[in-house]
Amino acid sequence: MIDSHSHIYCDAFDGDRDLVVEHAAAAGVTHIVLPNENLASVARVVDTRDRWPEMMSVAIGLHPEEVKGDWTAQLEQLRPLVEECGAVAVGEVGIDLYWDTTYRAQQLDALHEQLRWCVELGLPFILHCRRALDDCLTVLRRFGAGDRPPGVFHCFEGDAMAAREVLDAGEFLLGVGGSYTFKRNDVTRRMVTAVGLDHIVLETDSPYLAPVPHRGQRNESAYIADVARAIAANTNLDVVDVDRVTTGNARRLFKI
Repeated sequence: MIDSHSHIYCDAFDGDRDLVVEHAAAAGVTHIVLPNENLASVARVVDTRDRWPEMMSVAIGLHPEEVKGDWTAQLEQLRPLVEECGAVAVGEVGIDLYWDTTYRAQQLDALHEQLRWCVELGLPFILHCRRALDDCLTVLRRFGAGDRPPGVFHCFEGDAMAAREVLDAGEFLLGVGGSYTFKRNDVTRRMVTAVGLDHIVLETDSPYLAPVPHRGQRNESAYIADVARAIAANTNLDVVDVDRVTTGNARRLFKI
């Protein structure tokens, strides 16, 4: 299995990172993608990747919640690091209007600029989209259909109709993680069933959004196996097939 989105480099894992990686490998996780958040976290992302180079890859970008008054200066410094660090994607980028809309215009501009990097470098994006689907699609549609970069809508929270709108807009995948297992999240379960596994990648977003039966605890890459089992149970598929299809999707997108 591939965990297509984990923040295992953050300080929540400083006390037992080696053990957490061992747990992931024992659970069948063969690769983990580490999306960056801001300029300050680049060193941690790269250092973690370099410790387990066969098992981890990095993505470099500016998280939308980090888009403040200095966002242009941060992007100027991040742009060369995408190539220097050997990133497999530009991310975690996007638009987040859940808590604050103050920097909405700047988030749109920052996303557009980082999507231009994807086009220039031939890389996919990892998109954080929270209460901002229309805005994200508007920015993506600034690129012609033939120039629109591929990518993954991380932690996709929309219903089946929203998912179809996304999939019709480009070569995009939908990230599914621990929230799929939450008792009251029928929306995501119905969405996955409607669109099919060909459009899905698995992710943990660790240390956040731990799946049942670990809900409320620190999330780990190993717990992606719980997500895979839940999808298999709800779609009447074998977990081996869930693993095979979602892993193939991630490998093709990130070229890993």
